[in-house]
Amino acid sequence: MSFVFDTLSTSWEILQDSAIFLLVGFLLAGVVKVYLPIDLIKRKLGGDGFRSVLNAALVGIPLPLCSCSVIPTAVSLRSNGASKGATSAFLISTPESGADSIAITYALLDPVMTIFRPVAAFFTALLAGVMENLLGDRQEAPMSNLDKGCKDDCCGDDCDVADGAKKADKAPRSNLNATFHFAFVEMMDDLAGYLLFGILAAGMTGALIPDGFFAQYTGDGFVAMLVMLVAGIPMYICATASTPLAAALMLKGLSPGAALVFLLSGPATNIGTLVIIRKFLGGRSMAIYLAAIAVGALSAGMALNMLYAALDIDPAATIGQATRIFPPQAELIAALIFSALAIRSLAAWLFGGIFPHPKSKTA
Repeated sequence: MSFVFDTLSTSWEILQDSAIFLLVGFLLAGVVKVYLPIDLIKRKLGGDGFRSVLNAALVGIPLPLCSCSVIPTAVSLRSNGASKGATSAFLISTPESGADSIAITYALLDPVMTIFRPVAAFFTALLAGVMENLLGDRQEAPMSNLDKGCKDDCCGDDCDVADGAKKADKAPRSNLNATFHFAFVEMMDDLAGYLLFGILAAGMTGALIPDGFFAQYTGDGFVAMLVMLVAGIPMYICATASTPLAAALMLKGLSPGAALVFLLSGPATNIGTLVIIRKFLGGRSMAIYLAAIAVGALSAGMALNMLYAALDIDPAATIGQATRIFPPQAELIAALIFSALAIRSLAAWLFGGIFPHPKSKTA
């Protein structure tokens, strides 16, 4: 009984610490979804040169797509002329980062990780795109197969990342409704279960694992990063939901670099993603994709550990300090609002016929 109480108590504390930032992050994600011009993205990702890879790595950073919904978007971009290198870069930078995950990173970790995480995602994606252009198979997959890629049931309405933007242009008055609908209905439907799982997993970690466990048994060097890489690659966990767990692991002695390896490898890889990449880009491209993530994540992890050492920062002392700027009452209200939205999404998933949610006019 004590374990259950400790798990729920710690989970609720984590939710209170992060709820304001989650709500803001979701809202920013809605703004990106509605206003980002997808036609411009398609033009910028064409061609086989370095510029298309650079553009893909950059544009993926703020997009609110998880590792499931990014697949049909990437396939759509590929079928509209994006190179294999640009597609690989987009497939990495997009799920590894996003407006919502950046916000929760600031809430639960610290400013150093908040800045370093999307930067590491960008360079890992850039590495994958360049490696694909240099080493990838030039044989093209049939375009008819590519065009079918958007029929994956797991991605809902995210086959085109900015369908809302094009329709909102025709009906400006509905932009605000579309933004809030995507942020707090569609995104919440996609992420509520994973987020609650991540928060509960973080609570269980806090209750089960003794302080200093990882420092004692894995150290703070390369071995710990390899363990997190092996754990992260097959796991399906989105960038936002993985953050509470990473914070809990760091409080138990995991080094910032090892936590970053988990935050980069988990969202960008899972068995389903790899199968689809192999189908649409080829086996060699899948191998390059995995190699780039491994090299990029491990290199970023080592660099981050050196940065913390150079700045003489104790990560356990800085984790979650950003939330101290808000009064407890505001944190409680935000946690209750987020909980209500999440419960509503879970109820809609479990009892769809009883709790249908309204369709956005621009979706």
